[in-house]
Amino acid sequence: MELKDKNILVIGMALSGISAAKLCMNKQGNVTVYDGKTREQLKDSLNLFHELKPRLMLGEFDYSILQSTDLIVLSPGVPTDLLFITEAVKNDIPVISEIELAYRLCKAPIVAITGTNGKTTTTTLVGEIIKKHWEDTYVVGNIGIPFSSVVTNIPEEGKVVAEISSFQLETIHHFHPKVSAILNITPDHLNRHKTYENYINAKLRITENQTKEDYCILNYDNDICRKLENEINSTIIFFSKNPISERGVYIKDSVVYSSINGEEISIIEIKQLGEHNVENIMAAIAICICMEIPVNIIHEVINNFKGVAHRVEYVTTINDVKYFNDSKATNEDAAINGINSMKSDIILIGGGMDKGGTFDDFIKSFNGKVKGLILFGETASIIEKVANKYGYNDVYRVNNLEEAVNKAYNLAKPGENVLLSPACASWDMFKNFEERGNLFKEYVYNLLNN
Repeated sequence: MELKDKNILVIGMALSGISAAKLCMNKQGNVTVYDGKTREQLKDSLNLFHELKPRLMLGEFDYSILQSTDLIVLSPGVPTDLLFITEAVKNDIPVISEIELAYRLCKAPIVAITGTNGKTTTTTLVGEIIKKHWEDTYVVGNIGIPFSSVVTNIPEEGKVVAEISSFQLETIHHFHPKVSAILNITPDHLNRHKTYENYINAKLRITENQTKEDYCILNYDNDICRKLENEINSTIIFFSKNPISERGVYIKDSVVYSSINGEEISIIEIKQLGEHNVENIMAAIAICICMEIPVNIIHEVINNFKGVAHRVEYVTTINDVKYFNDSKATNEDAAINGINSMKSDIILIGGGMDKGGTFDDFIKSFNGKVKGLILFGETASIIEKVANKYGYNDVYRVNNLEEAVNKAYNLAKPGENVLLSPACASWDMFKNFEERGNLFKEYVYNLLNN
């Protein structure tokens, strides 16, 4: 992809937008960066450009710039239906994602992982396994490392493992992974995608440029994923918690098996895996076998895998009460998995930004296990109403996360668990789910000093 002397407009000044802009400038493109915020609001972001000086357009969008724009690179947080984006498309200006930009400059094979839940855990694990076999392995994407920030360092013989969100997939064109994976699909981000069908179609785009020589890993136990089989051109490999007749990865007699290469081989005993990670680990096994990683390496890395921060992360025990940080549970399905992973009764902390979820399944998953529900944030009243509808009334409303932790401390009895599993995005009160999770841990540790 030739960027030299092209007039490139980068929309959005979060980390991926800054990385895309820097990449384009290093390739001698003429770069303008647009963000609707003020210079004061963006001062930390602007410092990340260091000695590079892109042209800035802040505040109200100036449509005249479209007359001289050759390419638009869209940050994932920017909706595609904004008026100036639709105007650009109408005028045949290419609009691509930061992932697409980096892909066009990358010669190494790519593993691309999407899904409503489990993306980060699976991507992290796959990255660790492949890196054990190929040193030049780069883990990028929605996991927090923009693809464009490292693409110029990736050799042709290297490997890329990318976590890909539905937002990033909306504006791909040629993006072509050797192995793709759709871990699961349940309703999420409906405030952005408008309909569930749009969301499903966005996820499906991860496969659109694949051929029969490529692989797509699908969750057999997820109805939506299983039904996608006939819409995908690549070779399908399923994973399931039950034995399946198709080639894939599955559980039989408490052991994870693979039949991907035609012969059934045992990989690892299920008792060695965290319950909430079983599907992610099976997906990782399938991906890595398709990437021709030796089974002994797969087994070794999985056996030593400790999970990821903010996903059912054990924090500490106070007065025989265990505290778990599941801040990454930003939708109902993820929170349900967090609840199901607990082995004893729970004081649950939830709530946050409203993404258009219903919360019915969230409340139904309590099954007598949740002894108290502490709510804060934008969705607190919505979730409380749903809880009351199903006859669940042990609800406590607080103003912020610190109050929630203190309330949980007062409610929890010895032998119970306190679980932060919000079922909502964090952006109503926090920069991201990481900040929410880190503050939760800080407030929990503060209890030790009281």
